Amino acid sequence: MAAAKHYLDDPTNAVISGLRGVTLVNPSLLLDEKNKIVYRHPDSIANPKNVSVVCGGGSGHEPGFSAFVGHGALTACVAGTIFASPSAQQVRACLSQRLPAETQGIVVVVTNYTGDVLNFGMGIEKARALGKKVEMVVVGDDVGVGRAKGGKVGRRGLSGTALVVKICGALAEAGASVEDCGKIGRLVVNNLVSVGASLSRVHVPGKSAQEAKDEEERLGPGLVEIGMGIHNEPGCEKVKTDLPGLVKIMLGQMLDQNDKDRGYVNIQKGDDTILLVNNFGGTSNLELSAVVTEIVSQLGSAYGLKPRRVISGTFFGSLNGPGFIVSVLKLVDAGLEPGKTMIELLDSPAEATGWSASVKASTWEKEYQEIKATDKDEKADLRTTNLKGEQRWSNSGRVGGRANGLVVNPDLLKRMLKSGLDKVVAEEAQITHYDTIVGDGDCGVGLKRGAEGILEMLSSDQISQDPMVSITKIAGIVEDTMDGTSGALYAIFLNSLAANVRKLDSSNTTDLTSKLLAQALEDSLEALGKYTPAKPGDRTLMDSLVPFVETLKATGSTKEAAIAAEAGAARTKGMEASLGRSVYVGGEGHKEVPDPGAYGLSQFLTALAEAV
Repeated sequence: MAAAKHYLDDPTNAVISGLRGVTLVNPSLLLDEKNKIVYRHPDSIANPKNVSVVCGGGSGHEPGFSAFVGHGALTACVAGTIFASPSAQQVRACLSQRLPAETQGIVVVVTNYTGDVLNFGMGIEKARALGKKVEMVVVGDDVGVGRAKGGKVGRRGLSGTALVVKICGALAEAGASVEDCGKIGRLVVNNLVSVGASLSRVHVPGKSAQEAKDEEERLGPGLVEIGMGIHNEPGCEKVKTDLPGLVKIMLGQMLDQNDKDRGYVNIQKGDDTILLVNNFGGTSNLELSAVVTEIVSQLGSAYGLKPRRVISGTFFGSLNGPGFIVSVLKLVDAGLEPGKTMIELLDSPAEATGWSASVKASTWEKEYQEIKATDKDEKADLRTTNLKGEQRWSNSGRVGGRANGLVVNPDLLKRMLKSGLDKVVAEEAQITHYDTIVGDGDCGVGLKRGAEGILEMLSSDQISQDPMVSITKIAGIVEDTMDGTSGALYAIFLNSLAANVRKLDSSNTTDLTSKLLAQALEDSLEALGKYTPAKPGDRTLMDSLVPFVETLKATGSTKEAAIAAEAGAARTKGMEASLGRSVYVGGEGHKEVPDPGAYGLSQFLTALAEAV
């Protein structure tokens, strides 16, 4: 559903305030508020005779293109209202009043939308009538609209415009002629393909909330719209697919040379290219990075393309749209002097907050040696001890003539762990339910991931006769599979337990008794206390862990210790949290359910003890 809530519901105020903000984060910029023009301060222009590069269009596409004003990019930008072209008068004011008087010429970059082309065109003709040399570059890079449907209008302008602006701006900064700046701009356009996809249209500030509800009905659950424009224009098709399937369709529209309707640029295997993945504005950075990964993978596997540069971020947005645009630029000879190739101009520095490509050319061009993953260091840590397990387990006072009968063997330890871990997996839904009431709902999933990871280890018979080795392996799995606070607490505790078991080592083979284990557990609790203030009564997993350790030390019985852990977890029901996410959640949920972490641990310990 398109988000209908905004911090600024007045669209006029939103545009003006947004333009002011651009000048606040770059002090070399000025704002002509009346005409909505952001332009470079004359004192920031080292050579005022250089070609001036201007762009513009409706607002709502930020950072495009007001935030592209700055050294190495635009000289000025003219903004309209949200999704509406600026007027010819605004454009005229920019070209005649807001550029250096000494400039040898002007390049105006315009996206191919009727209002933009007409209004910028009128402004350009007025400037030419005043004797100014002006080149116009119209950007049409969209392949979502094919030749048949596009007709005389041609391709729409999408995020590839950012590449045109950057390359033209860099060439102008280098002192090139206005003719050369216009020529390279058109060359970029002619070698550029883009297509967008979105999960929804955007909601414009000031519009009714009903529009958002209507959009939910128009594009139903699970559907993504391919070819959607940056002004809420409908796309070419709606599909229900996963990310790999979506990317396959989008790249096919851009690169399939057999598609005569959309084969605008002949890009072949091995060609040098630039990849730009542009955020509509509402796609999370996490998902956008995943999109980049999928696109790069398919470009290589399906088309034999390895982009020379991969640029990702928000360059040409559509308010808070939950979508993205893929642009591929084929690098061709610009016919200019050395140092002024397309890629060199793209790499050249720019002091514009909207251009977020921060990786230097030297970093891209460097050959990096492949580093292969190795477990050598981890294996080196698994130095064995002389603590060995017996072949029987008993909770009686003596076993096989040995005192303090907690004696384990690999098979028994495996059976005990499996029993406890299977119980955690089975209880995931219940733990998650509790955590949705008093936390953020991830406790059960985290415990299940850890349990499944250890169960996988058990299935491959990696349990050692040496308890320190087994504990170290389990700690490593917890580190890899469990995130969040509970994962960190368990990892610290288990690593400390491995270290404390090692301290119990002696020169002779020694059985790990309940007394020795309880001592190691108690020392590990003390170590854990260095990193968390949690104690019994704070409504955390410590309400189960501490009673278990204390009872095991006092009785030597795992079953009695597990009963104490279960009772400790039960006491957390009705207990107000002093630590953890529950503190921030608030409400009365703590009166209804036990602490999820304490409950999960108690279930593990109970099932473990039952396997003795």
